[in-house]
Amino acid sequence: MQEVLLLIPPLTQLNTPYPATAYLKGFFNQQGIPSRQGDLGLDMVLQLFSQQGLTNLFNEIEKGKFKLSPAFQQIIDNRTAYENTINAVITFLQHKNYTTAYRIAQRNFLPEGSRFNQIEELEWFFGNNGIQDKARYLCTLYLEDISDIIVATVGPHFGFSKYAERVARTAVSFTPIQEALTAKENYLDTILLQCLQKYFEVNVPALVCFTVPFPGNLYGALKAGQWIKKHYPETIIAMGGGYANTELRDLYEPVVFDYVDFISLDDGEAPLLALYRHIIQPEKYTTLKRTFTRVVENDTAKVVFINNDLKHDFSQKQLPAPSYEGLRTKEYLSVIDMPNPMHRLWSDGRWNKLTIAHGCYWKKCSFCDISLNYISHFEQSPAKQLVDKMEQLIAETGERGFHFVDEAAPPLAMRDLALEILRRNLQVTWWTNIRFEKTFTEDLCKLLAASGCIAVTGGLEVASDRLLQMMEKGVTIEQVARVCKGFRDAGILVHAYLMYGFPTETEQETIDSLEIVRQLFQQGLLQSAFWHQFAVTVHSPVGIHPEKYQVIRTGPTFEGFANNDLYHEDPTGADHEKYSDGLKKALYNYMHEVGFDFPLHEFFDFRINRTTIHPHLISGYLKKAKKEAIALSGSMVLMHLINFKLQKQQGDSCTVQFTKLSQIFIINMPAVVYQFLQKNKEAFYLHNANINAEMMVNHLCNSLALSEEQLLKQDWFKQLRKEVFWFIKK
Repeated sequence: MQEVLLLIPPLTQLNTPYPATAYLKGFFNQQGIPSRQGDLGLDMVLQLFSQQGLTNLFNEIEKGKFKLSPAFQQIIDNRTAYENTINAVITFLQHKNYTTAYRIAQRNFLPEGSRFNQIEELEWFFGNNGIQDKARYLCTLYLEDISDIIVATVGPHFGFSKYAERVARTAVSFTPIQEALTAKENYLDTILLQCLQKYFEVNVPALVCFTVPFPGNLYGALKAGQWIKKHYPETIIAMGGGYANTELRDLYEPVVFDYVDFISLDDGEAPLLALYRHIIQPEKYTTLKRTFTRVVENDTAKVVFINNDLKHDFSQKQLPAPSYEGLRTKEYLSVIDMPNPMHRLWSDGRWNKLTIAHGCYWKKCSFCDISLNYISHFEQSPAKQLVDKMEQLIAETGERGFHFVDEAAPPLAMRDLALEILRRNLQVTWWTNIRFEKTFTEDLCKLLAASGCIAVTGGLEVASDRLLQMMEKGVTIEQVARVCKGFRDAGILVHAYLMYGFPTETEQETIDSLEIVRQLFQQGLLQSAFWHQFAVTVHSPVGIHPEKYQVIRTGPTFEGFANNDLYHEDPTGADHEKYSDGLKKALYNYMHEVGFDFPLHEFFDFRINRTTIHPHLISGYLKKAKKEAIALSGSMVLMHLINFKLQKQQGDSCTVQFTKLSQIFIINMPAVVYQFLQKNKEAFYLHNANINAEMMVNHLCNSLALSEEQLLKQDWFKQLRKEVFWFIKK
């Protein structure tokens, strides 16, 4: 059978593969279709950042006679030091050369450029014993120094997580992209095409599929397509992914099909299966699914959208585990671009990618593309099948880290996942994206942590209750604080996506939002966050009904290619752009656990309003949270990794010793309570989990002649509640 080649164009992540090709590789394996996959971004980086690669790079820079700043000239003057150390740095970042960390951390091994000027208090961040992390951070700065001189000279498109991104941003017309593609190839283009050629030297595929998740991947995909068209015109080229799904739904520019043959939308499995069958047996398979292509009618080229394959998309239950077979998984680079324990998860470590649920169960947020399939079509994966996939990926990759790349993982689906992981005694580490739902109780957070959950990310957006209501976020600041407390107390890190500039947001609300963010960090409720300025998209409720949100759409004029980002005016809101630097500066300090005592105005270079937020607003919410009642209705009571034994009994009272990992604690309780625990011991554990909370409380109330209110106030019950029991909604 003829082969499919699945390619990730440059550049997405250095530390782990973008998951789209792995999902498709697993699917093609299931369908019995031969396929290979590769990451052109990783290929480029490893070729460029090698001893021979740097030698070639510095020769090219010197040949170009660029006007260099003193900092860049220093790099050229130190070229031998860079050439001699680059291989050691790369292998260290690939976890292959552990002991090199000791030399790197001493600060007399690597040449240091301007990026190292940002270093302060390394020992405060990493301690005297954090040698590996300190060395990884220094290596990251070293690579960023080299990246800076590349961008300034022979590779202006380069970035470690993007390539030629500015070319594809708000690309309403294809003309600027075509101009870039037909211009003289730059040095990095040459490297990209050399990497691409190696895949064709192994075998010439019948179909090449590029996944383009972001604007920063478009140019690389089309540049590669241009080369394939020239050298292997018989090979069919398809493109899909997040960029196409959001930007190209109204496509009518035929010139793009000089570089690819087909562009598919939304979930790729069914469209690519239909396309592959059509290519291999066109007389038998004549239909396509959600696919653009170019046709010529009356000597005129035009774009047509074909969606005449009536077969349904594959459900989550039908889809197999992703497969990373063929990717250079042991050669990705674990870097640390910021010494923050949460922020580093995006760049450090090799994560297997899976999805708990397709789409979003909330799908109401007014800034979000809720009209598109990747949000609107919600479907959960069964927990048992999901953990089966985890075990398959562990067997294939040897990695036990998982990043669930959900739009918003449902709390109860996370509960089921955690229970299944614990029942199988599967030792894994995982994190995912959530909404700050009240369903995340303290006990649910403890359960998630016990199963290996180390972090969650979620959209706080604008820290203003008025604006949260206006955007139909479905949460309040108080609720976010309470949920984050549960995660914090369970040892789970929290990252918040923050937004400024939402329609009608005033200057006062911007400053008040910053004050709330400050308090959230100060209370240890957030460990990491990122500000982005609100943008209107054509598929969001704000883009569809701008008048409802009091904004005016001002452009751009669609010219046949990308149609997503919109220009707008916010007549009643603040001058949002001017707050950008100050907000990010404040956040940078908070993420490094400094600056909490600074007046907010110190982060801005212009006069700002005083905050109207009470200085103890968040701590007040946390005090209220301690008084919350236990939710008994519909809950089960669990124990995990708890052993207990009777120490002594005296009359109707007894002393019970509990052991939990390395902790030993004593609880004095009525003897009938111990007898109940002992009798139902097995029923409390996860593999049974059949103790109903209401029934337990009613039984104890009857046995002790106490009301429910009296029972819950007993010291021994409070201790059991805090140290032993998890009350988990069924």
